[in-house]
Amino acid sequence: MSLEQKIDKAKLLLGEVEKNYMPAVFASSFGAEDMVLTDLIAKFFRGIEVFTLDTGRLPQETYLLMDKVSNRYSLPVKVYFPESRDVENYVTQHGPNAFYESVERRKECCRIRKVEPFKRAVQGKVAWVTGLRREQATTRSDISESEFDNDYGLHKFSPLLEWSLEDVWDYIRKFDVPYNELHDQGFPSIGCAPCTRATVPGEDIRAGRWWWENPTHKECGLHPKKATG
Repeated sequence: MSLEQKIDKAKLLLGEVEKNYMPAVFASSFGAEDMVLTDLIAKFFRGIEVFTLDTGRLPQETYLLMDKVSNRYSLPVKVYFPESRDVENYVTQHGPNAFYESVERRKECCRIRKVEPFKRAVQGKVAWVTGLRREQATTRSDISESEFDNDYGLHKFSPLLEWSLEDVWDYIRKFDVPYNELHDQGFPSIGCAPCTRATVPGEDIRAGRWWWENPTHKECGLHPKKATG
């Protein structure tokens, strides 16, 4: 399937969301995939709301990209922060970098900084759009383009699921889409600054995310289980 055909297919799915599953939101972390969807939504599907989760530990390059998106698209992006009391309690009890100590403490940090704010962001929504791709990780091999997410009670749509990384970057280059400068520094996947590192040739695309953990654990909790078709 050509890139043009994949774009058309993604637009069909986004059009279905905007027509039949409103109110809907797109959860953006400003990664390369999310920038493709941001471009499509800004151009064709502005009824879909866009939001992002500011964990309080994002790289400066991500904030710079947020400004570029605002200037380029005049697209409102709602920002959700973690509850300050939860962050304060976690850091007081365990320290600012306790997520390195165990999977449990890392997941608790992700729960506070990402999962709980996400729940607030999707409250009252019918559907959410993601930038997930099947080839990104072993934990994403059984995801469907359209499914019902039992964890959140939402229809979940992943228009880029069958796109390759090459497809993503071909789109970005073709349409001059802004992207995170860290991608040019060897960061194929970008999350919080202390939990993301550059990768080396031959490593998995998400090897730089929570690199001290087993690959089967490498999710923040937003996509924990297989949804139903």
